[in-house]
This record gives sequence, C-alpha cells and structure tokens, in this order.
Amino acid sequence: MDALMDRLSGLLGRRVVSLRRMAGGDLSVVYELALSDGARAVAKHGNGAAREGAMLRAIAATGVPAPAVLAVDDVWLVMEKLPADGALPAAWDDLAHQLNRLHAPAEEPYGWSHDHSLGSVAMPNRRAEDWPGFWAEHRLRCHIPHLDTGLGVRVGRLADRLGDHVPRSPSASLLHGDLWGGNVLVSGPRVSGLIDPACYFGDREVDAAMLTLFDHPPASFFDALALAPGWRERLPVYRLWPLLVHLRLFGPAYAAAVDADLRRLGA
Repeated sequence: MDALMDRLSGLLGRRVVSLRRMAGGDLSVVYELALSDGARAVAKHGNGAAREGAMLRAIAATGVPAPAVLAVDDVWLVMEKLPADGALPAAWDDLAHQLNRLHAPAEEPYGWSHDHSLGSVAMPNRRAEDWPGFWAEHRLRCHIPHLDTGLGVRVGRLADRLGDHVPRSPSASLLHGDLWGGNVLVSGPRVSGLIDPACYFGDREVDAAMLTLFDHPPASFFDALALAPGWRERLPVYRLWPLLVHLRLFGPAYAAAVDADLRRLGA
C-alpha cells in the first residue's frame, strides 16, 4: 500500500496519507483517498483511465454534474469525491432535468473519437452517419462471435432488420452510455454526479432504456424526458446492448432477460 500511496501522491502532487478500498467496482478497483490537506478523492484503476477522464470532462462541459478529474495516467484516474448521502428514488426529477441537459442535440456523427470497453467486453465506437447501421454493427453484431450459435443467429436476424425498429437519423446526443442507478450519485433530492461513463453520441433513448434494466423510473421521469413517440417499443432494442454485455461478463443469469427482449422484438 505504501508504494501505491507514493504513486498516487506523485500523480496528484499532494500527499496521500491513507486509502480505503471502496465497495462496488465490479469491473475495476476503486479507492477512497485521504489527502494531507484534509481533502478526499477517489482513485480508480483501469486500462481506460485516460478515456474515462475525457468522458467525465465531456459530461461536465454540458453543465451536468460529474466528478472533476484531478489527475490521470495510463492506469489511474483520480477524481474529486462527491457527496452521495441520498438515494435515486428521491432524485428522479432532477435526473430527468440533468439528462435533458446532457442530451441536448449535438452536431456530431454517431459514435465517439475512440473505442472503449466495459471490463473485457470491447465497445466499438467508430463514427457513423447511419444510426441503425451503427447500432446493428457496434452494439449487436459485435457480440455474435461470443454467443452460442442459436442466440447469435437471433441477434444477427434482429441486426439485419434493425431499421424496422429504430429511427434512421435521431438527433445525436451525448450519452452517458452505462447509465444505471449505481452510476448516479445522489445527495438529498439532487444528482451530485454521474460516474463511470462510457460516452458516445447517439439516440438519447439509449440512456433511458438502460435505466429500466435494474431500476424502476416512475412515469413522471419519462414524461419529463419527452421522448419521441414509440419509445416504449424501442426500449428492448437499446436494452439488449447492456444485457448482452452482462451475459458475457457475468454468465447465464442474464440469458432469460436477453431471450425475453429478443422475443419482444420478434427475434
């Protein structure tokens, strides 16, 4: 631990006097740091540290709360520690407000300036002008080599006719990209920060869909987002990406949910 504290001290330019392993972090190691000036910070280890730091800065640039990046190198991202004394059910209204800000239309092609990953699962982000083509190639077909044959055939069948399910050219919005309750920090009734992003530009319904995977947003949350007509029918399309990621990372516990959404889509 002394060597790690020395490394992080050098990176920060401030002495780390203690560190504590934080709960969570299924795909990475995260520590809370106590600094010599009394401040606290969070250090996250991972090969995508620099990429994640750039994504946090992109979110913050929209005016949406995200932890400030204090230091970053090839494997360590050090961020400010934000208050997290609340729970998401108290902050759905504020989260809708923040997402409306984050999702403002952008003059950008779909995708991102670089690829990313969620644990060992690659997240291709090559820029594209065709939204169904982007989603089919980079969020569905990319999984097929890693699935059993039957499931792969079903995913491929859906990808082949994705234009029947999603709009051709929705407004490009900056997406958080991995938006579930665990990545929304809450203090009182307000969102204090969005963390662990996997950003790219795409249909804003992607973030809304992922929030239905583990969480239960109230109707008022979706009303405040004012999504395009037909959004409920598109939820399974966009929810398949995180479901397939979880199936690959964590195993067959997610197989039934994948099957259910494919059935909803006729695949």
